[in-house]
Amino acid sequence: MPQLDVEGAALTYDDEGPRDAREAPLVLVHGWTADRHRWDHQLAHFSVRRRVIRLDLRGHGESTGAGVRTIAELAQDVLALLDRLEVERCVLVGHSMGGMIAQTIALAHPERLERMVLVGSIGRMAYSRGRGLLMAASTLVPYKLFVAANIQRAFAPGYPREEIRAHIRASAATPREVVMTLYGAMRAFDVLDRAGEIRTPTLMVHGYHDVQLPVGQVLRMAKAYPDAVVRILDAGHELPLEKPAELTAALEGFVTEKA
Repeated sequence: MPQLDVEGAALTYDDEGPRDAREAPLVLVHGWTADRHRWDHQLAHFSVRRRVIRLDLRGHGESTGAGVRTIAELAQDVLALLDRLEVERCVLVGHSMGGMIAQTIALAHPERLERMVLVGSIGRMAYSRGRGLLMAASTLVPYKLFVAANIQRAFAPGYPREEIRAHIRASAATPREVVMTLYGAMRAFDVLDRAGEIRTPTLMVHGYHDVQLPVGQVLRMAKAYPDAVVRILDAGHELPLEKPAELTAALEGFVTEKA
């Protein structure tokens, strides 16, 4: 797999589909403790007729590198890859933490985005008192239990337990320093007060059963966006895994719509 060296990290990425397609490239950014294979369904579907780029964020999947303390630093990694691949303008799709990266780019470099899709993501980390206490306490337990507690909650009721256990094992393989440092970066992330500045046409796809980032938060965020469409699916937080075909259909309708 090709790699890009940036600021002490080697980022592994895929760049597939026709380079001469009329449509802007689709760029897929995964979330915390995940990897680029979250987007397997979307890559297979869209790369038949348009260029599709996805990467493993630093310290995740097959990429190397230590964790960073801000979402803005991860956004710089994504921009560096786009520069390397000579992509001036794209449709940027981000899941969870990847959506935070997408919003950061939309605010700092709106000229780079034709459209944006936020999958299970919000503009400000906000917890209820009880949820906040639970998350604070979870950082005091052994690392694998911390990861397991967070990943277990990411799926809607009824999702196969063995598959959840497999995803817990994969997430726990992400270096502890990367996971915990980026956990802090997400908790500090807050662009909600600037949401009105984001003029990029945006689709927000969220799971009705998402307890990590409750659907009420994304609905409140959507009100602040000048140009946003919201789709709610019968799923939890892990939409790319729980409802891959439905997510692809939602993306298809949005990214092929005439601006």
